[in-house]
Amino acid sequence: MKKLSIIFCAAISSMLLLAPIQSASAKVELKTLKVESLSSPQGVGTAEPSFSWQISSDAQNVVQNSYRVLVASNKKALKKNKADLWDSGEVNSNASVYVKYAGNPLVSGQKAYWKVIVNTTDGNATSDVEQFGVGLLDNSLWQAQWIGCHSDKDVLEGRTRVPARYLRNTFKTKGRIADAKLYICGLGLYEAYINGDEVGEENQILSPTLADYDKAVYYNTFDVTPVVKKGKNVVAVKLGGGRYTSIRMPGGPIKESIPMIKHYDVPKLLLQLVVTYKNGKTETIVSDPSWKVTAEGPIRWANEFDGEYYDARQELGKWTEYSFNDSAWQAAEVMDAPKGELRAQPNHNIAIQDKVTPISINKKDDAYIIDMGQNMVGWLQIKANGLSEGDEVVMRFAETLNDDGSIYTTNLRGAEVYDTYIAKDSKPACWHPSFTYHGFRFVEVKGLKSEPKLSDFEGQVFYDKMENTGKFETSNAVMNQIYHNAFWGIRSNYRGMPTDCPQRDERMGWFGDRTTGCYGEAYIFDNHLLYSKWLDDIEESQAESGSLPDVAPLFWPIKSDNLSWPGVYLTASEVMYKQFGDPKPIIKHYASMKKWLVFMKEKYSQNGIITKDTYGDWCLPPESLELIHSKDPTRITSLPLISTSYYVHFMEMMQEFAVIAGHPEDVEYYKAEAEASREAFNKQFFKAEEGCYDNNTVTANLLALGYKLVPEGQESRVFENIVKKTEVDWGGHTSCGVIGVQQIMRCLTDNGRGDLAVHIAQDDTYPSLGYMAKNGATTIWELWNGNTADPAMNSGNHVMLLGDLIMWEYGYLAGIKPLEPGYSKIQLKPYPLSGLDWINSSYESLYGTIKSDWKVSNGKFTWDFEIPANTTAVVYTPGKDGAWTSQEYGSGKYHVESDI
Repeated sequence: MKKLSIIFCAAISSMLLLAPIQSASAKVELKTLKVESLSSPQGVGTAEPSFSWQISSDAQNVVQNSYRVLVASNKKALKKNKADLWDSGEVNSNASVYVKYAGNPLVSGQKAYWKVIVNTTDGNATSDVEQFGVGLLDNSLWQAQWIGCHSDKDVLEGRTRVPARYLRNTFKTKGRIADAKLYICGLGLYEAYINGDEVGEENQILSPTLADYDKAVYYNTFDVTPVVKKGKNVVAVKLGGGRYTSIRMPGGPIKESIPMIKHYDVPKLLLQLVVTYKNGKTETIVSDPSWKVTAEGPIRWANEFDGEYYDARQELGKWTEYSFNDSAWQAAEVMDAPKGELRAQPNHNIAIQDKVTPISINKKDDAYIIDMGQNMVGWLQIKANGLSEGDEVVMRFAETLNDDGSIYTTNLRGAEVYDTYIAKDSKPACWHPSFTYHGFRFVEVKGLKSEPKLSDFEGQVFYDKMENTGKFETSNAVMNQIYHNAFWGIRSNYRGMPTDCPQRDERMGWFGDRTTGCYGEAYIFDNHLLYSKWLDDIEESQAESGSLPDVAPLFWPIKSDNLSWPGVYLTASEVMYKQFGDPKPIIKHYASMKKWLVFMKEKYSQNGIITKDTYGDWCLPPESLELIHSKDPTRITSLPLISTSYYVHFMEMMQEFAVIAGHPEDVEYYKAEAEASREAFNKQFFKAEEGCYDNNTVTANLLALGYKLVPEGQESRVFENIVKKTEVDWGGHTSCGVIGVQQIMRCLTDNGRGDLAVHIAQDDTYPSLGYMAKNGATTIWELWNGNTADPAMNSGNHVMLLGDLIMWEYGYLAGIKPLEPGYSKIQLKPYPLSGLDWINSSYESLYGTIKSDWKVSNGKFTWDFEIPANTTAVVYTPGKDGAWTSQEYGSGKYHVESDI
């Protein structure tokens, strides 16, 4: 690696001191190589993948001058820069993300290797060689059949009970093996083994990703070359029903609005193993009637909502190994194929990514109550001693306790959420389930024969496999706890889709929870692939008329027609573009988005006003701590006001989307629609004498101001009403529900009252997120008053009331925003607001780490920030009286001091 010595200089002005953070020497290196459009770490689902890489250097102003991407079928040859698939040649460009493959056609099942050589202003660098594979690009290449079995133990009506299926097939390879690829779809969920070794990503569970199986069915691709042997082999698969066999009918107030729910079929398997020999010949092992199957294994039933029932007395021994005798098993049945299109999975599988040790154990009657100390999502691994054959250990899960110390489960509605383990002998047992999960902090454990220790229990936390990309910490303990709660709440609700809650009989991909929250989530997690997949789910849930439902995938067919909630279709697409630099979702879904907006206009527009909204400013703080929803009309924002403001906002967004998607001819239509509805909005809702909108709720005024609907010159009057209502009428508290909280933090700060935003962020009295934390919450509640309103209605792990808090913390307090898609150009503009002494933050962008740490002491603002290589940033330094000084800088580490 070439090392260069750098001569640094400092720029000094009368207002600020700006200096680079110096290093004795600098070096440029490449890291975090990615192949986009993943179906798994080894298999891409496209013949034209794109490549991305990061450049790292300690020097300043490092820019890539050129790149050379090499792709080859032979690893050794590639190390010598011999590329038989694609050699881009030296390309004079600073592009380092989404560089599209343009070589010889890639074919299904192909294994390829790639690397990149870059020339930068800090020298040259060559990446390590990375491997990727290609999935089955043409479904006609599938030779496998869907197989499984029916069982007289299956209960498919009412409370679903389906025993797991265990399938296996032995085969013999005939020579030296060069490559082996496994293509697998196990519905609803699978675990796969070859010669006793589990196949998949590290800590992978609950695979494949969820879908409306009438529309899409996803398969995974794995390179299994290391575990396929010359000679005798066995492939074995365990199947659970997942959502393919069990989707819980909801309880609570939503039950009456759902006429039906989807059920698909019993578990089934599609598997194809392609072995390539050193001599170039191939052999394909497929799922077919020659396989053996049984439903008489230890998992007697399992589903997502009720838990898992495991009888160790029915364990099958070494059933995943070749030597196992399966003569008592039945021949596999050929099953009907799912209706959905078979596709390479576009996002990662769920994986165990954290572990939690409980903080206490308390005896309660005949049970032990385990406190994990954190509301989490996953399962509990338990160790038990002293059991005898037939003894049952039953674990039941809850978020909160009753006053007497027992678990509270009423808010789980119809979900039974218990795991049962039946011992087979007196040997020490260590067990966790395979095909369920729970949202919980507390666990009631019954049936133990000896007093347990904390070390006997381990909470295993899982969600879609992705990197944690954001870090944020402040001088205020309340804000830090809220951020902690948000972090745990967000990752608790990633299940192949962003869900509303992880614990009760719901767990759906509700749109309204993420309409703005998706912006903040994308700072904390690299959720690019998850959200891109969910956008596919949304389009597939769309009715022929253009109407969009309220959830996707469409497990519950709720179609109430809104603009504010399904608007996540547009906002999440914008996040994919601006945060991750990926225009593909906008291009792919543009026609569907337009179809939806045209439908809403044609069905619900009256003279520019969109008359239909269903949920309104959902979950605004009610006038009584015992109420779930407010009954006071002065607190409730007009539904047409909400829907029309969103319509104008989306018309503005679609003008940019039209250009990105290659439809500039549509721009004038969107402009005209926006202007007509803006004019109608003000005519109907703006009260000029009072300088407010409609009944002067904070939410009504926030929407008008945030979406730039206020007549020119009236902005300050509208804002004054927001401040008065918040400070005087509501005593410095938020008065908003799901809609208003999407605007409040940014709107206050943009209009000169960032101090009030900080006050709201730090408040720990009702109603506030801090109030939740003060009352024991370790995630975010569904209700502001979840501890005093009907607790049966309250989920202890929702994220919808976060609103714009996280994007405000990163984008305003830390000051990190993209000026160009994907952060190729960055804005750094921190707000050192009253009430905060310091902020430490970072965001791992596509290009590398963006860091922003500042503190204020005795009127002095001190700031350390970092700009990644191959990017630039417009840096705004705060000064006296709210003044800003701006200047553009290249990559590097910098130190700023200024008087404020």
